[in-house]
Amino acid sequence: MDAQPERSALAEILDGVAAGRFPPGDGGVTIVPPPSARDAGVIGLTAHSVIFTDADPAWVMAQLPPGDLSAPLGPPFLQALSSRTGLNVHTIDMVCVASPLPGEPGIALAPEAASDHPRVARALRYRDDVRSWRADGGVVTIGRGIAGRWETSVEVNPGDRGKGLGRALALAARHLVPGGSPGWAQISPANAASVRAFLAAGFTPVAAEALLKDGELGA
Repeated sequence: MDAQPERSALAEILDGVAAGRFPPGDGGVTIVPPPSARDAGVIGLTAHSVIFTDADPAWVMAQLPPGDLSAPLGPPFLQALSSRTGLNVHTIDMVCVASPLPGEPGIALAPEAASDHPRVARALRYRDDVRSWRADGGVVTIGRGIAGRWETSVEVNPGDRGKGLGRALALAARHLVPGGSPGWAQISPANAASVRAFLAAGFTPVAAEALLKDGELGA
């Protein structure tokens, strides 16, 4: 039998979070290696932050005022980390997770081998093994993102918004993640409609997250 690839320290932390096992709320900071050369970032949990970067841990800690729980996700630290790594800071998102659901999605979906939809194009820039499905009025994608977790995104056409389709697509994603794995979603808090859709679909907020990536901001 082939040996299974070793899981990264960040993947182990995220597995625990998905299962309801969080790092201690002690005001501490955990620094782990990046699971991929293309990624660095900060995950803010309740009274604990996880920073994944190849920057020297001593340098990282020197940038963080002791006792300041907000510092890891604050602009001064993120800017310093960006300069140190050469990666660009993207938005600070709310991170949600949901358990998988059995059976087929409760909405008609057509799988797409290729798509020129902007939401799919964005997923292809940041995720591996991206899969997409088109519904009447929208699209849902899943793909492997940070530390190999399955991340989902949805997009509803402007003329079809306000009818519950976003919630239906987010719920469908829970049926589409393979292998019984949890599904993750990164949502801009300013996108209130998307926040409501994912919460209504059973996704639970667990963290805030700032990712640093190669490439243009907002790409």
